[in-house]
Amino acid sequence: MTDVTGPEGKRRYPLRWHVMDALEGAAGVLWPRRMAPFTGWLLLAPALLLVAVLVLGMVQIAESSLHTLDRSTFLPSEDYTLENYRTVADSATYLKVIWRSLYGSFLTVVFTLILAFPYSYILVRTNSAFTRKALLVALFLPFFIGQVVRAYGWLIILGNAGLVNDALELIGVERQRLLFSFPTVVFGLVQYMLPFAVLLLAPALTAIPREVETAAGSLGANWARVLWHVVLPMARPGLIGATLVVSTLSLTDFAMPAMLGGGSQDFIANAIYDQFFRTADQGLGSALALLLVAIGSLLVGAIFAAFGAGTLAMGGRE
Repeated sequence: MTDVTGPEGKRRYPLRWHVMDALEGAAGVLWPRRMAPFTGWLLLAPALLLVAVLVLGMVQIAESSLHTLDRSTFLPSEDYTLENYRTVADSATYLKVIWRSLYGSFLTVVFTLILAFPYSYILVRTNSAFTRKALLVALFLPFFIGQVVRAYGWLIILGNAGLVNDALELIGVERQRLLFSFPTVVFGLVQYMLPFAVLLLAPALTAIPREVETAAGSLGANWARVLWHVVLPMARPGLIGATLVVSTLSLTDFAMPAMLGGGSQDFIANAIYDQFFRTADQGLGSALALLLVAIGSLLVGAIFAAFGAGTLAMGGRE
């Protein structure tokens, strides 16, 4: 406890209490007590402001998508038209990019969950403090590196003179062209998304009592049946939450397809970048951006409708 008694036996008022009283008095002047019912809205104001800015930006992008690029002046046309959307619909290249993005996102979700589930299970169930700390360090370390740095690392490891090809050569296998392919992009995305999936799966697995698994085992179920009939169904919220996050992040990713794909395995985000910064066609880039938002929204909406929001439901019932 803090000693508030002075040398003469009188009660002494600590300086930090004076500071807190001054702050409370200032808060009372700036936000009177009669405004207390609106305190929640005040705390939400910064988030609402950010959402409003995002909405205004989307409105501007939507307006820009309705103007084509005048190739003679390189300025947007004044007339409103759906030509940019027709260009995307009629282009086999853009349709291929959209399909590649969706397929890559799907594969990333599948492989990420396959790797993240056992990692999360061991992290939650291990009795070794050392193992748990080692898994946590390995989990959080990538967040301090950054996606671009990790992509450059894979460029070095998977390159023609990289570590993987050196190892293949040692066992008598010819050097392989590992970079700039679709599997390499998916591999990079899985490595990038794995920590996010683990962070969403671990709370769901923590909420499953060990006694439930023990009871299932005592009734004759082997570990495979316990996993399939007990653990996986009870971990469903975490699986759904991880699916939502991994699918949306991989669908909109730019760095991995650009760096590990080498320009030949572009996703939608890369096509948007090309239109804005290489061809200066902001109308077509805006149309692609809105299509990306629409595809992502439909994907999330379909998952919500089919399975609920999982761990993203803030504890509410699905």
